[in-house]
Parts: sequence; C-alpha cells; structure tokens
Amino acid sequence: METTHANNGQKGAVLTEWRPEDTEFWSNKGSAIATRNLWISIPCLLLAFSVWMVWSVVVAKLPVIGFTYTTGELFWLAALPGLSGATLRIFYSFMVPIFGGRVWTTLSTASLLLPALGIGFAVQDPNTSYSWFLILALLCGFGGGNFASSMANIAYFYPKRAKGNALALNAGLGNLGVSVMQFVVPLVITAGVFGAFGGDAQSVSGGGEIFLQNAGFIWVPFIVVSTIAAWFGMNSIADAKASFKKQSIIFSRKHNWIMCILYTGTFGSFIGYSAGFPLLMKTQFPEVDALQYAFLGPLVGALSRAGTGWISDRLGGGRVTFWTFIGMIAAVVGVLQFLPLGGTSGHFWGFFACFMALFFLTGVGNASTFQMIPSIMRQEIPRLMPDADQAAQLKQSELESSAIIAFTSAIAAYGAFFIPKAYGTSIALTGGPAGALWCFAVFYAVCVAITWFYYSRKSAPVPC
Repeated sequence: METTHANNGQKGAVLTEWRPEDTEFWSNKGSAIATRNLWISIPCLLLAFSVWMVWSVVVAKLPVIGFTYTTGELFWLAALPGLSGATLRIFYSFMVPIFGGRVWTTLSTASLLLPALGIGFAVQDPNTSYSWFLILALLCGFGGGNFASSMANIAYFYPKRAKGNALALNAGLGNLGVSVMQFVVPLVITAGVFGAFGGDAQSVSGGGEIFLQNAGFIWVPFIVVSTIAAWFGMNSIADAKASFKKQSIIFSRKHNWIMCILYTGTFGSFIGYSAGFPLLMKTQFPEVDALQYAFLGPLVGALSRAGTGWISDRLGGGRVTFWTFIGMIAAVVGVLQFLPLGGTSGHFWGFFACFMALFFLTGVGNASTFQMIPSIMRQEIPRLMPDADQAAQLKQSELESSAIIAFTSAIAAYGAFFIPKAYGTSIALTGGPAGALWCFAVFYAVCVAITWFYYSRKSAPVPC
C-alpha cells in the first residue's frame, strides 16, 4: 500500500512538493534528498559509460584471440556503440518526465545486463560471426542512452545556484566510467576472476592466454546492485512530469540547436576520442602497448569536468566555452605535429601529451556548456512567455532546460561514432588520421565563432 506523507510533500517515492529555489526548503530538506539522488545516479551512470565504451578495449583484443578482421571492420565495431547510444539518447531525453526519474533510472540501469552478458558469452565462441559482434556493439548503446535521462533527472533536483556543479559531478564522475573500464578490463582479462562460472581462457597468438569474457562479466554484479539502489533509494518529482508534446517545444527553440553544435564540440569530442583512442594509438604507434595508457585520456576528461563546473558558475559558461574551444584547436594542431606523417616515425609522448590536453579541455567545455543551458533559458522564457507569471516562467524554463540538456547530449553522442569512423576513413584514403584531425580543428573554429557571437561578446544576444 502506498504511503502518503502529507507533512513532508512525499507520496511513496514521488516528491509531490519540490521547491529547490526556496532557500528554507532547500536547507531543511531539499539538499539532503537531492544529494542522495545524485550519489545513486553517479554509479549508475558510471556503469553505463563503462558498458557503452567497453568495445574500445574488446575490439583491440579480438585479433589476438583469432578473430581476423580488417582495420576498417575493427573501426566499425568501435564506432557502432556510439551510433546506437546517440540514437537512443534522443528517445531517452524525454523519458524522465514521462516515467519518473526513479523508475527510468532503474529500468535503464538493468538494461545494461544485456550487452554485459552478451559480450561475455560471445567472445568465448570462436565461431561467433562478425554480424553478431555488430549486434552486441549496437546493444552497448544502452549505456550511451542513459546519460541523457540521467542528466535530465538530476537537473530537476537542484536550484540554479548549484545546478552547474551538480550536473558537472553527475556527468564528470559518470564519464569516469570510460577510464575505469579502460583501466579495469585489461587487468581482469588476465585471470579467471569468476572461476569455473566464468568460462575457459582464450589462447593468444604469440603465446599465453586471456579471459576476454571478463570484459563483459565484470560489470554484472555492480549493475545488479546499482539497479536495486536506484529502485529503493531514488525519487521521482511530480512537478517534473510532462508529456512528449509539452517537451517537444524545444525543437522550436533556436538556442536548443545552437547548443547542440557547441556540446557536440565538447562532449562529442570527449566520447569520440575515448572510443577511438586505443585503436588510434595501436595503429599509429604499434610498438607501444596502447591499452596501458588508454584509460588516462578519459580519466583526465572526466575529472576535469567534475572539478571545473564551479568555474563556469563563477565566470560564466559562455566565456569559459569560448576559451576552451581556442585551446582545443591548439591541442589538435599539437597532436598533428607528433603523428608519424611523411615517412617520419612520429613522437609518441608528444602525441600523448597533446591528447591529454585535448581530453582535459573537453571536460572543461562539457561542464561550461551544460552550465550555459539553464542560464540561457532563464533569459529566453520571459521573452517568449511575457504574459506568464514568474512561477510559470520558472517552471517552464526548468522543463525546457532539462529537455535541452538531454537532447543536446543525444546529438553530441554521435561523436562516439563519427570520430572513430573519421579516423578509419582518413587512414583508408590517405594512409593516416591527419585529415580527420584537421576537420575537427575546423569544426572547433566554427564553435569559437558561434560562442563569441551569441554568448560571450559584450553585446551578445544572450550573455551567459
């Protein structure tokens, strides 16, 4: 039987009264509830990123256990989770207001069991077809979809003054799942972690053996625990309920589409570089054990996102985003200087250092762009709805901000597909990845111009 707490505005796990902008409500009750939901959301999102990007390690190991695929086929496998994850994000963007944050977080976290278990069984069978690996790569996209709904959910819980930092923590520590996976998987595949239950080892060309199935199985117990925690520990907010029709108004908002471009430049770069980094290092510097260092890039990007949200709260997201894109252009040019081009052998450590700078800057930009969205809509809604009272304007700005945050994350996630695919295409056409990197630099230049014109110059239409 569902219990109603009339005195505290809660009906079961549903919060019927939620006023985070009320300082008394926030200090007496709201902050504790929001914090609990945030710290359950973070491990759920971390696991989602781990499962989404697990192919970046598995793909690099498939050839050594007997799956003889071409470089192009391997880049396709690395890229497909990005394609499916980004597409699912479009739908996931609107799920929280329809189902409620608690229910959707539980369901979306539980769905990660499908690719985790599927990978574990598939890699043990040497007769597994390339088509089946493509399907599993697409199923890993469940992890990518979770980010959109997770960010939309957390955005509802926090007041404007704390929203930037809360979103940075949720996203940044969630993004940490990529580096956690790239660090953990190379370790657990070296031993029979699950004993007889985990299956036999696979022989490695050149001698030795690995347990590649552990790349999937290792996440299963953590997914189960996190699913249970989401169901019993999280809340849904009654005021956050909205139909798809109500949310779809964002498609008519100009700044929704502008922020899709900018967030593609930051998060699209982060997730795309994360997906392609191990294979890029392996193809350009084959003498280096790429998996030994691959986790450091996503780690730097995730920590910089989690640790720099306060800068945008203080200085303004538009200003921070503008300078971040300038820095990213410089970092890409640096990477190009150290690639093995024109018959040279390149310089791995110079290449690696410039990529670390690039990852760091994507994290800063991820935090600053998400800080911009609520600020933009708080300025835009009074102009778009001048006849509405202040409370109605605030509610609408919160609804649209949450939907835009989720939708921009969906569009940006296509970077996880296009960046690895761009590497593969560039290598196939020119023999190296330089062409792809020059395209990325040009795109960042476009983002600099857009940010300056709309948000960061003195007479910007929507300064933020």
